[in-house]
Amino acid sequence: MKSLLIIAAHGNSLRALTKYIENISDADIMDVEMATGEPVVYDLDDKLNVVSKKKLN
Repeated sequence: MKSLLIIAAHGNSLRALTKYIENISDADIMDVEMATGEPVVYDLDDKLNVVSKKKLN
């Protein structure tokens, strides 16, 4: 059974979540660009590892 979770937050909060979810290093997170209002969909496995990531335009 799939679950859906929607998170809406400020850029730095989303950056912190993205860093954690995608296991991005402290140095590399500085280069990650996040467009305002662009939804991102993650598919996770049972252990909450990212299976896929899709940006919706």
